[in-house]
Amino acid sequence: MNAPTQATEIRLASRPDGVPTQDNFEVVDTEIPTPGEGQILVRNLIMSVDPAMRGRMRDVKSYAPPFAVGEVMSGGAVGEVVESNVDDVKPGDHVLHQAGWRTHAVLDAQRYVKVDAAAAPLSTYLGVLGMPGLTAYAGLLESAEFKPGDTVFVSGAAGAVGSLVGQLAKLKGAKRVIGSAGSAEKVRHLVEDLGFDAAFNYKDGPVAAQLAEAAPEGIDVYFDNVGGEHLEAAINSITVHGRIAVCGMISQYNATEPTPAPRNLAQIIAKRLTIRGLLVIDHWHLQEQFVSEIAPLVKSGEIKYSETFVDGIRNAPEAFLGLLSGANTGKMLVRIAD
Repeated sequence: MNAPTQATEIRLASRPDGVPTQDNFEVVDTEIPTPGEGQILVRNLIMSVDPAMRGRMRDVKSYAPPFAVGEVMSGGAVGEVVESNVDDVKPGDHVLHQAGWRTHAVLDAQRYVKVDAAAAPLSTYLGVLGMPGLTAYAGLLESAEFKPGDTVFVSGAAGAVGSLVGQLAKLKGAKRVIGSAGSAEKVRHLVEDLGFDAAFNYKDGPVAAQLAEAAPEGIDVYFDNVGGEHLEAAINSITVHGRIAVCGMISQYNATEPTPAPRNLAQIIAKRLTIRGLLVIDHWHLQEQFVSEIAPLVKSGEIKYSETFVDGIRNAPEAFLGLLSGANTGKMLVRIAD
């Protein structure tokens, strides 16, 4: 294959009002950058799109700075080193970094980690063995304080995080694991492929009624990726001293008006609930433990994972919009190059 003669990058063209559209992105062809002293040039192979990127399209203060209008967006990517001015990195090495949304990136030391393509497929370092996997692991075990014998409910259960939460809970002795998803095929996938005890399509009827049917004795843990109606339903079903880990609220990310809180928050008092927000950046101390425990389970097939690929850097906005509308099963990724 001939080496590319130009780079392509995706910039934030404007801030979305409600649901993002293609008009909020700009595809720009530019020169391939040149690495300086102590830097490497990486040709990106695979990049991630994640729900949290929607929040960074807003100009609001949060745990991560907003994307700047007119500038290249950023996110997780795995690439191949093309040029290196660093002693311990050589061309052909593969690295994981946060300069996605472009075909080529110049990276300083400390802004990347080497990954082994022989140990696991490169895509897994963005999914089941990467940030989503660690989020699931830390969120279930630390934030939700999971205990063997718990009944666990996971929303967004067919996504990259939720699918691993359910499987981990089963492997670690959950009494019952229930998932919600947005299609009949995803519901089938949760039960037949991933081993959930029950699952339902939240589009089929009120979440509270479907959850009550799936968990007649209530739930002990709720792992929240959706918010809104799902959170209200979980509060209804949760047992005394139940624990809720709030990882995301994707149902509210595109709202243009303030969204109502669950209408049953008074139950927090009677049930003595714990509701804890979850950001993976607080749990990096678990990274080594997580990989050492989960990588063998992935390799043996005891933990299964799914990936949805969109091909081509120019289609990265399409992949992101598809993620927000539930077009993916498992991790949504963009294949930039082979």
